Parts: sequence; C-alpha cells; structure tokens
Amino acid sequence: MKIRIFNILMLALLVSSLSSCEGFLDVEPSNSGDSETSVLTPADAEVMINGLMSKMTDFDYYGRNFIMYGDAKGGDLTIYSAGRGLDGLYTFNHSASSGSYSGFWIQMYHCILQANSLLASIESLEAEGTEYDFSDYKGQALTARALMYFDLVRLYGKAYSDDKSAYGVPNVTEPLDASAQPLRASVEENYTQIISDLKAAEPLLSTSKSNGYLNYYANLALQARVYLYMEDYTAALSAAQTVINEGPYELYENGEWVASWTEQFGSESIFELAMYPSEGDLGTASLSFYLRRKGHGSSSAMGWFMASDYFLDRLGADMDDVRWGVMSYDESGEDRLGACYKYSGSVNLDGDGKATATAVNIKVIRLSEIYLIAAEAAFHTNKSLAAEYLNEIRKRSPNLAPATAGSITIDMILEERSKELFAEGHRFFDMIRLDKSITFNDDFQGVPVAHREKTIDRSFFKTILPIADSEIKANPGLKSQQNSGY
Repeated sequence: MKIRIFNILMLALLVSSLSSCEGFLDVEPSNSGDSETSVLTPADAEVMINGLMSKMTDFDYYGRNFIMYGDAKGGDLTIYSAGRGLDGLYTFNHSASSGSYSGFWIQMYHCILQANSLLASIESLEAEGTEYDFSDYKGQALTARALMYFDLVRLYGKAYSDDKSAYGVPNVTEPLDASAQPLRASVEENYTQIISDLKAAEPLLSTSKSNGYLNYYANLALQARVYLYMEDYTAALSAAQTVINEGPYELYENGEWVASWTEQFGSESIFELAMYPSEGDLGTASLSFYLRRKGHGSSSAMGWFMASDYFLDRLGADMDDVRWGVMSYDESGEDRLGACYKYSGSVNLDGDGKATATAVNIKVIRLSEIYLIAAEAAFHTNKSLAAEYLNEIRKRSPNLAPATAGSITIDMILEERSKELFAEGHRFFDMIRLDKSITFNDDFQGVPVAHREKTIDRSFFKTILPIADSEIKANPGLKSQQNSGY
C-alpha cells in the first residue's frame, strides 16, 4: 500500500476538518501548524503527495460526484426514478441554500491548500539550500493544483469561449491565514494561473510511466485539455502530439479494450487515481453502484443512472463497436443495454484485481482522449491530419467508414468523444465549451423535471453552480460575486 501510517493520520485530520459546517476559507489546513517542518526530506514530500492523491478520490471529487456531474448534465445519462440520489445533477435542482453541491468547493480547496502547504515547505527548504532534490514532488503539486483549478473554474465559471472576463474562483496559491477571505478571480485569471502552474511544473517532472502519480506526460496531456478549452488549437495539438509520439503509452487494440477495465495502470492510462479496498473504497456510494443495474450484486444498488436513448442510439450505429462490452441491460428491460460497468471492471463485477468490485481505479486521463484532442485541434488547420487521429479511435467501431478530410466534422469528433469517454465526466463540459444545445431523455420514464427545460444551452444560468450560502457566510465578500440567477 502506498499510503503510510503518518499519511493516514494526516488524512484523519483533514477529514475531521471537512466535517465542520464552516466554509473552506474559515478552516486552516490540517498541516498548517507545522508547514515549515512537516516536510524535511523527499520521503516526507511523498507522504504529502500520497495524501493529496488519496483526497482526490473522495466521493465529492473524482471518487464519484465530479464524474457524475459531467455525464448526468450532458445528456448521455438519464434517470429511471427520482429521489434515489444525485438526481439533482440531472434535474439541475440547484440553489445557494440547497442542492448547491458545495462539497466540490470544499473538497477541491482542501486539496489545493494541501498542495500549497507542500509547495511552501519545498520552497522554504530550497531557499535554505537543502541537499535534497524535490523537483518531482514540486512538479506534481503544481500539476495537481492546475487540475483542481481547471475543474473548479468549469464548475463555477462560464466557459472560456463564452465570457472569460466573468467570475471564476478565488486564486489561492499559498497557505492562508484562517482569517483570509480572498475574492473570485476572473475566468481568464484562473486559466492564466492554470497554464502558469503547468508550465512551471513541466520541466520538473519524470518522463517515466508513473502509476498513480502525475508525470511529465500527464502534465502535457492536461495542457492539451486546457488549451483545447481555451481554443488555442496550436498549443493543444503540440502538447497532444508530444504525448502521442514520445510518451510510454499505447492505444488498446479492439480485442483488448473491454478487458482493459479489469486492469490497473494499463497501456493507455496517463493519470489514474488508485482506489484501495481499505483506503477509500466507497462501496455502495461508489461509481460502480451508481452506474450498474439496480439490484446487481447487492440490494443496495439502486440503479441511480443509466444511458440515455440518445447515447444508445449513437453507440448503436455499429453494434460491433467494442464499447458495447462494458454495457449491460438495465432495470427497464433485458433488451436495453443502459447500465455502464467501467467502474465495476466488467459486466460480471470482476473489479480491477482487488478484493471488491467497487474499489476500481479512476482513469482521469487516457491516451484515447489525447487522440481525440489532437483530432479536434488539428481540425481547424489540417483536416486530413484530424481524420488520421480520429480514425485511431473510430476504428473501435469496425463497421463505420473511416473519416476523411472531406467528411470529418466537429460533430463527428464530439460523437466519438461521447462514445469513448462515456461515464468519464466529459460530455457536459464538451457541450458547454462548444456552445451546443443539450437535450435530456426526460421522456424515457416520464420523470417530472421542474428546474430546467428539456433542452438547454449555456445561456441557462444553472449550467454554472451557485456559491453556497455557507461559503458566503464565511466570506461575505463573495455575496456580491454570486453567479447570476442565484
């Protein structure tokens, strides 16, 4: 196990701080009391990085809710019945006082505070002339912080291509005094900080495959993703091509793709968060349970979410598409393959080699996404090259005609992203950044939805989360910066 006893104790302190109803800016980081002495050697820094990676698997972040957010709101998922859990994401039932999903804000800022404390400790040691090389740990902390700010600004700020001058989130880049109350930066300022962190981290990181950690290629993969959102297609393509051409990763063959979900740290995995049965297995609260068929393997599996008709029609354009292999029938009937088993390892609940089928690693960045980023970025300057990259993923549907320079479209790339990255938290953000309308499969079971229309676009104010009342009470300056409509 990579989590050590000291780290477990440190995490216990962090968890206890999260149980408070105070806002994140009202809570000191658990390690702030000894921030100058908690890290003395690379082994200490490793403990801090382990703790950070573990915290990112919390149910309020990559462990469940952040991924569910990206698909439940994007039209690729639907619900069979209201009231089972998290259906507020699908129905957009959000307000500042209830349904704010403030856990995103709290959890990510606690992770940022931990990264900031590690960076401050390293910088202090470097200023004193330490004998140790902390480069890789510094690079990981900076890259992780960039990822967390990228995720935060997508939740709370408008798309960069929509209004980059709009409010984003507070840029906090150093350990704060408990009384500090920073205000929101702009979306553009957030992205500037994200790119700054990624660029500063890039030369510090290892180029070796680093299971469970962030390396040089994970940094470049994240750069490609961020630049794509910024519509800097030249930079996005350059970063993606470096990962594709130089990284130690390979795309799965069609015969390998389904089984890859039963494996940890496979050949496509660029950044994968480890989940352990004794250290973060969310069990009945896991992604495995939220996406599998109701009652499968446990009466506690409630069949929370299933694929929408729209997604199934898209995937069904080729019934030999290998990606059907992680789908199984849902509670509506054995002829509807709407239950997703990526986070159960397989449709037989095989898991990924651990004692439970719910402690399945979270694949945050996969090589297939980088090919799709390259395709979209190249589309704007070289459609022939874009088709080449797209076809490397499109071939998972063996009966579909390959894309060509004459036939490729942005919608074709977007469709492939939907099929390949289903239930990995991308669809909603893709639709918003590309200013596409999202239509929901509300008529699947006729579940009433009172908080949004059947079809929305990014002009709908609830496509951005509110700042929770609890955060505004902790930091009154945020009141005048509340997102419009709330």
